[in-house]
Amino acid sequence: MVHVNYMTSGEIREKFLKFFESKGHKITPSASLVPSDPSILLTIAGMVPFKPIFLGQVKSSLKRAVTSQKCIRTNDIENVGKTARHHTFFEMLGNFSFGDYFKEDAIKWAWEFFTEVIGFPEEILWVSIFKDDDESYDIWHNLIGLPEKRIVRLGEEDNFWKVGPTGPCGPCSEIYIDLGEEKASKGGGGVGVDERYLELWNLVFMQYNREEDGSLTPLPKQNIDTGLGLERIASVLQKANTDFETDLFLPIIKYVAQNAGIKYKEDNKKDLALKVIADHLRALVFMISDGIVPSNEGRGYVLRMLLRRAFRYGKVINYNQPFLYEVAPVIINLMKEVYPKIYKEENRICQIILAEEKRFQETLNIGIQILDNLKEELKQKNKDKLSGRDAFKLYDTYGFPLELTRDILEEDGFGIEEDDFKNKMKIQKERSRKSWVKTKASSEDDNINQKLYQSILKERGETEFIGYDSVEVKTKIIAITREDKLAAKAKAGDKCKIYLEKTPFYAEKGGQIGDKGVIISRSKNIEILDTQAPIEGLIAHFAEVSKGEIKVGDEVLARVDSSRRKDIARNHTATHLLHRVLRDVLGDHVKQSGSAVNTHHLRFDFNHFAPLTMEELEKIESLVNKKILDELKVETKISTFDKAKEIGAIALFGEKYGEEVRVVKIGEFSLELCGGTHLDSTSSIGLFKILNEEGIGSSLRRIEAVTGDRALKYIKEKENIIKEVSDKLQTTPSEIPAKINQIIDDANNMKKKVKIIRNKLAHYEVDKLLSKKKEIKGVNIIALKVEAEDNNDLRNWGDLIKDKIKSGIVVLGTELDDGKVALLVMVTDDLVQKDYYAGNIIKAIAPIVDGKGGGKKTMAQAGGQKADKLDQALEKVYEII
Repeated sequence: MVHVNYMTSGEIREKFLKFFESKGHKITPSASLVPSDPSILLTIAGMVPFKPIFLGQVKSSLKRAVTSQKCIRTNDIENVGKTARHHTFFEMLGNFSFGDYFKEDAIKWAWEFFTEVIGFPEEILWVSIFKDDDESYDIWHNLIGLPEKRIVRLGEEDNFWKVGPTGPCGPCSEIYIDLGEEKASKGGGGVGVDERYLELWNLVFMQYNREEDGSLTPLPKQNIDTGLGLERIASVLQKANTDFETDLFLPIIKYVAQNAGIKYKEDNKKDLALKVIADHLRALVFMISDGIVPSNEGRGYVLRMLLRRAFRYGKVINYNQPFLYEVAPVIINLMKEVYPKIYKEENRICQIILAEEKRFQETLNIGIQILDNLKEELKQKNKDKLSGRDAFKLYDTYGFPLELTRDILEEDGFGIEEDDFKNKMKIQKERSRKSWVKTKASSEDDNINQKLYQSILKERGETEFIGYDSVEVKTKIIAITREDKLAAKAKAGDKCKIYLEKTPFYAEKGGQIGDKGVIISRSKNIEILDTQAPIEGLIAHFAEVSKGEIKVGDEVLARVDSSRRKDIARNHTATHLLHRVLRDVLGDHVKQSGSAVNTHHLRFDFNHFAPLTMEELEKIESLVNKKILDELKVETKISTFDKAKEIGAIALFGEKYGEEVRVVKIGEFSLELCGGTHLDSTSSIGLFKILNEEGIGSSLRRIEAVTGDRALKYIKEKENIIKEVSDKLQTTPSEIPAKINQIIDDANNMKKKVKIIRNKLAHYEVDKLLSKKKEIKGVNIIALKVEAEDNNDLRNWGDLIKDKIKSGIVVLGTELDDGKVALLVMVTDDLVQKDYYAGNIIKAIAPIVDGKGGGKKTMAQAGGQKADKLDQALEKVYEII
């Protein structure tokens, strides 16, 4: 058994950071789980935030850094909970050198930290090195004094790090701890094989560049990248058999177990569920706090998959309702001192988890039932793998991630034909892509004329856009196209596209509609109906010649409809205010996913996990209008993309930006990258009014709003409606709600009185109905149409007749106000004993009215669509009996 001093995870983390700070390293806070590198889905290692520095893509004054980095990995998700150390979320302690110190200091400080700060006995530490790395061997053996037998040389697979087939790479050295003979694997095997030796710390020495031919050339600057898993070292220092018994997991596991009414370490299957839930929920909390929301692709898919997997494991320990959102605060409380952001985001984190749990709960039971049926089919057919088609249907129709289907099947020894599943996914994506391409091609007929536009651009030059500073300019026509062919001229009545040397007309882009206006010269007048940019650098003016004749080379005056431009600018500037306010009210996870800005209104699409409440909408609208009244100055400037990001400018995800970008700044309130046209001050917006908020997809919301005169017009229309209603109700506008409540109360009271009268009349009607009973084989049968308001009223009729008939079968039907049919069957107890069942009767007659139903032996109900078949259904009863 290893004899070490107990340390909490917090103490380990703090000691690591402080130790390397004392060695000249800058303590760098953990970066987001969403990396800035678009080629990486999630932050999977401590070096990811520093990748641009390592690869020389950015210049940095940083020479030494130390971090405790949040990481997510899901490549071995099926092993989580089954092994001692597999996790999705983990913290990686690391020290880094960017062209500063190298192997000697990295090894020396790692040894000093382990032996002097942590207090590991030297005799229980082993190291591995790359088989050809004699330099590292000399440092470990001659400088550190480690015996030769505790330095193990391993091959490239174990001890050589690389970023890819080519690029930076180098040998690494790993530090292992000997956990003692009691932890030895059955077959032994030594360092790198035997579980007795636990790998703790990996020191990567980036010293080469691998060329295309596989050769290694020394890097001009040699770097250090190390990784020490916090969960692993905590398990050693806390003498825990697995990471799950450390202070990072155990409080979560105990809380879940207590609420489930079970105990940890009493049942292997339930223990697995507890471990998976604790692990996955840690990942969920940190992913959501970093702005990731559930979706069907990318990071959102990983989040959704982890949540649904954890929720499904909840059923193993008898959680049949949403519960993960109640456990999340336990994790937040454990980690809030180190990561205060999760504490600030607690409400939003829990709301997103609960919303997703509810969404999945609706389909989980159905999916499990389908899987149970599929497993039975596999057993009957003596097969051991589910088809990819069935797995894909579960994914596509019921929201079952492949990983979840795999888990459920593995519990009974089944697998999945995963290649078949991947093919189905590929087909679906290809179908979607073709659909998108087809739609895009049909809506943008200019796509087929790329060669024409390229030739104009090449021969006549780019269009200079001066529309940010002016709405009119003297310019020259450099090209005309008619029917997608070059033309020398166009005359009155012709429709064409005009290309100018320079233009004030804004071409549609980034959700902002294109400008309209006129092009004029002596005795010539051309109306511009739209402006588009068919290719980068070329602006096409969609024109109709209303007077005269125009030719290539003509000097003209291009004038934008300035009033229309200002209406568009109102809406565009308002979208920037709205974007910022949404982030302030709902959280930093809100990001624009689409927009449309025109003269009439604005549309803003964004990611959010739930419908907005009335209170949230009122607050959003109020805050936007406050910023309008604050008369914030709207400024623009040109910057590099990197500098714009450094000062906090918001860039749209998926948008392509060049080296130079345009930054739109609204006071000290909003900062975004944007190429559109804007106002000079927010006061010119006038008024902002939300018209509608709705969901447009999974975790996607849409707000539509109006500004300026249109907002005033909208309010005036609503005022007129209120006045009309108040006049008809003969009351004041402020008293309308009270008057409506009074009318509703009066109507309800009237309904009650009518119901009482109907019930009294029903007693008289029952005797008439009883006179129409028929007797078949000694069984009294009443099968009739009655007038009933709803199913409850129909049951009242049935109860009255059943009480009077004493022994018999009562079948009643009624036509409802919506044109549908309601059916009721009641059977007295004595006839149930003779195998006359209400449920069987209703199932036989319901299809006649295009309906279905069910119930108990004594009573059953059904609904149907075909009122004209009601008599036929009732007549069928006698035949059935």
